[in-house]
Amino acid sequence: MSESYRAELPTGVLDIQVREAAFPLDELCGFAARNNPKRGFLFLSKVLGKHWPAAPSRMRRVHEYLASALDLGPGPWAFMAMAETATGLGQGVFEAALNQRPEADALFLHSTRYRVAGRPFLEFQEPHCHAPDQTLYEPLNARHQALFRTARELIVVDDEISTGSTLCNLVAAYRTRNPRLERVHFVAITNFSGARSAEQFSERLGVPVRCVAALHADFSFQPDADWEHEPAPAAVGDNRREPGQIADDLGRFGIDRPISTPMSELERLCVGLAPGASILVLGTGEFMHLAFRVGLELESRGFAVVVQATTRSPILPGADIGHRLVFADNYGEGIRNYLYNVDPDDFARIIVCHETPLDGLDDLMQHLGSNCLTSRYSHSMEDLWPSA
Repeated sequence: MSESYRAELPTGVLDIQVREAAFPLDELCGFAARNNPKRGFLFLSKVLGKHWPAAPSRMRRVHEYLASALDLGPGPWAFMAMAETATGLGQGVFEAALNQRPEADALFLHSTRYRVAGRPFLEFQEPHCHAPDQTLYEPLNARHQALFRTARELIVVDDEISTGSTLCNLVAAYRTRNPRLERVHFVAITNFSGARSAEQFSERLGVPVRCVAALHADFSFQPDADWEHEPAPAAVGDNRREPGQIADDLGRFGIDRPISTPMSELERLCVGLAPGASILVLGTGEFMHLAFRVGLELESRGFAVVVQATTRSPILPGADIGHRLVFADNYGEGIRNYLYNVDPDDFARIIVCHETPLDGLDDLMQHLGSNCLTSRYSHSMEDLWPSA
């Protein structure tokens, strides 16, 4: 039976009509307002680990559901997740799919807004976004390059689907490198693209498309005519990166197996904590999946864990946005970054997972207080990070 919801936001009124759901809407998402004239609202996921603290076990439940709902052939498969919000979700669905089909030949990549000179990439647009330019790198590893160019099925993962234009733009760009692609799957926690969207996407792309989501619904948004949009803060700065400043052998440049966390690192991160202590495991920007994996391990040890990540997305306070921290980004872009719905005083320990040098975290660490530890990606941690 369908359900109706209404969210009254500072920027207008958002109406939701649920058509089909594996989980109740209020378990999957809330709503917020954005200072964006292109799109004044945001579906605020409660199980993504981005704008709302999420228990890693709840996140894994969604990953496993979405992976089980895929109807995939023998492969090879290419999974691609959308930066910055869905990078962790996409890698979680990829790993869940491999757990269910361990014999599969599969590759995971996520898009990015960072440029590394001399590396081949595809470019596509996210039209409604405050930072519309997206980059998808071709893999560095020869085996991964072969999977990239021969995948029979493409699985594109985002946190939500509304118009689907960004996903279609990615598929169109990718097909210039892989014209033999046979099927496409659009995967999201929530799908608001309409009952006939899969058929429409198929017609637009000239390849069969299937939409998989934990909830399918329709929405309408009535903007508030009196709302005055202020100039939005810059969302893109100096996004050029040198080799070694961002991780080479993870999602941006291709990975074909799950990651794991070493016992020694987990022991270090929970030293001195009381049984059942509250922990926030925090990712940074696009670097989200390590926080989920660390959080999952710590939760299995009996700690009260939630996972989240910082973001460059400027969301307005109010509605389902409570606390908001604003700080300098750790990638050196010179733009504001944010952390939503987190009060640092609520946690016995905050663990910050990052790929950039530690000194870039100074401003964030000052906001978080003295109960913080950091866990940095390292090429030498071979049991944590598979080699390229």
